[in-house]
Amino acid sequence: MFVYKTLENTNVEILHQAFISAFSDYQVKIDMPLWKFQQMLRRRGYVSSISLGAFKNEELVGFVLNGFRNWDGSPTFYDIGTGVIGEYRKQGITSAMLLNIRGLIKEKKVEQYLLEVIQTNTSAVELYTKQGFVTTRNLSCFSLDKNKYKPMIKYKVQHVDRINSTTWEQLSKFWDYKPSWQNSIDSINAATDTFIHSIIHFDDTIVGYGIIDKKTGDIPQIAVNKNYRRKGIARSIVTDLLNNTEAYRVGLLNVDHESKSTKEFLLSLGFEYTLGQYEMILKLL
Repeated sequence: MFVYKTLENTNVEILHQAFISAFSDYQVKIDMPLWKFQQMLRRRGYVSSISLGAFKNEELVGFVLNGFRNWDGSPTFYDIGTGVIGEYRKQGITSAMLLNIRGLIKEKKVEQYLLEVIQTNTSAVELYTKQGFVTTRNLSCFSLDKNKYKPMIKYKVQHVDRINSTTWEQLSKFWDYKPSWQNSIDSINAATDTFIHSIIHFDDTIVGYGIIDKKTGDIPQIAVNKNYRRKGIARSIVTDLLNNTEAYRVGLLNVDHESKSTKEFLLSLGFEYTLGQYEMILKLL
């Protein structure tokens, strides 16, 4: 008999332990010490009162960790991570948790539920499809071994501690595609102290920027003004980003598959394609 309840009274250490256990045999190796897990929750907008746990004799054996923000102008739940500890799988726990989440969503009059799922995780894709989720985008993930990269800085790069709303409005015009939830402006601002923000100016005009996690090497955003491309700006930014992270391997997750220019640029620098994800959404109102 499983008991399903929200996670307000479940501390982060217990969540972390369950997360590590549930993803210990995942098809992608999960490197998630406690500090990194806490950072992930903060960055993705975790809210305990809309997240759910499955408990067996008070032990957390399954979970759905949810964030909450506006997405495309609508109040949205976001699935940060869903998992069940190995010995409790194939007992309907995930389906039961998602059914309970639907109730929370309707109760709070939220319009949609967003998630990403690895494309080769066919059982999860089928489950979400049966639940009514629809694929909105194909996303590609890339990584780079810093030792295999040939550095080049052609332009002076400046650093800022935080990007203000006026500047964000300007930078968003550089995008070839909308960043995914975990790479969004809200996600970056939620954990801005963990990032290096690198910017190149021509006189008083920003022509390119990039952002990297100081420890993990995650690059949530990099973009160049469309009028200033093919001048070495992006490569100068990438070099600066690599110089300002402790990680030996850096990653760029959730590149829109339709953005041919971004993918070609990354591959030309030595980035390797690692996996594909589906961005999926469930409309409820």
